[in-house]
Amino acid sequence: MHVPDGFINAPVSAATAVVAAGAIAVSLRGARRELGSERAAPLAGLVAAFVFAVQMLNFPVAGGTSGHLLGGALAAILVGPYTGVLCVSVVLLMQAILFADGGLTALGVNITCMAIVTTVVAYVLFRGLVKVLPRTRRSVTAASFVAALVSVPASAIAFTLIYAIGGTADVSIGRVATAMVGVHLLIGLGEAVITAMTVGAVIAVRPDLVYGARGLGRRLKLRVDGELVDAPVAEAEPRRAPTVARSPRGLWIGGLVTSLVLAGFVSFYASADPDGLERVATDHGIDEKAEEHDAADSPLADYGVKDVEGARLSGGLAGVIGVGLTVAAGTGVFWVVRRRRSGETSDAAPPANKPSDPDTDTAPPANKHAGTDTDV
Repeated sequence: MHVPDGFINAPVSAATAVVAAGAIAVSLRGARRELGSERAAPLAGLVAAFVFAVQMLNFPVAGGTSGHLLGGALAAILVGPYTGVLCVSVVLLMQAILFADGGLTALGVNITCMAIVTTVVAYVLFRGLVKVLPRTRRSVTAASFVAALVSVPASAIAFTLIYAIGGTADVSIGRVATAMVGVHLLIGLGEAVITAMTVGAVIAVRPDLVYGARGLGRRLKLRVDGELVDAPVAEAEPRRAPTVARSPRGLWIGGLVTSLVLAGFVSFYASADPDGLERVATDHGIDEKAEEHDAADSPLADYGVKDVEGARLSGGLAGVIGVGLTVAAGTGVFWVVRRRRSGETSDAAPPANKPSDPDTDTAPPANKHAGTDTDV
């Protein structure tokens, strides 16, 4: 669904760039709260790399049309909505600059439609579902499926609205909207399957690393003087995850290897059919307004390494390079964001010798070995 240069006029492209910049600024501040632990930055970088890799796997949908993961729902559920916006934005930036995929002047449009809209719509719907569904891992996976399914046509609607305001071709907006929503409903099914499978796999081994599954456990109740009260947070020890992939480092390595295999090998077998936006643009004459990409001469343009013979080798190397650069760029961005959070926390911390406040100090656990009754 990468929008090329020329589809949207300059004023509207500039306006969406302002919207995208504002959303990224807000996300940078919000991500400081989501990236609370040392392991958060590399895991967020891994999510960005995984989204990049899976976006190379176009899958057929119908009528000679293909689709690929947008990734907003997946990123938001795994690492948080603010961090999710940044993850997909990093991917789109790398694709536009290095691989000539998605126009540079259209970068604001792409970030707005593919990063902001998908993430916000998916996470709002996801949180609403997990609040009404039973508190189980299966419910989180099911909510992930529905949220991802809805996020893709929502992105298509966002593009259609932007095109209605600043489109450069004289076409019927009603026909464009019908075509965009119709094909992206089908693509949304693929997005939903990929998202649910990935979230379910991570929850199975490390539920504590899934941002969307946090806070779903039922608070432990203690009987005090004949009344049931919530146990202090410190007493509720999370249920132990299975021993498989207990280490975040093991999960990170496994995820990186998976991303490299998908981008470097499996991507060769992806569908060569045009994706949803390309098909709609071709059918309605919008593609005639497309302009040549400013990075068309990039050594990695069109997901191939320049001067490397053989489509399989060239595409595989480009995929591996893309995953490596994305995980490095993403981890670097999130590390800086987290460091700023740590610095602000240190500046705001009270003096070490400040007398304790009996009204705010947490009492020691009454039952050290108490557990929770949650399935998440």
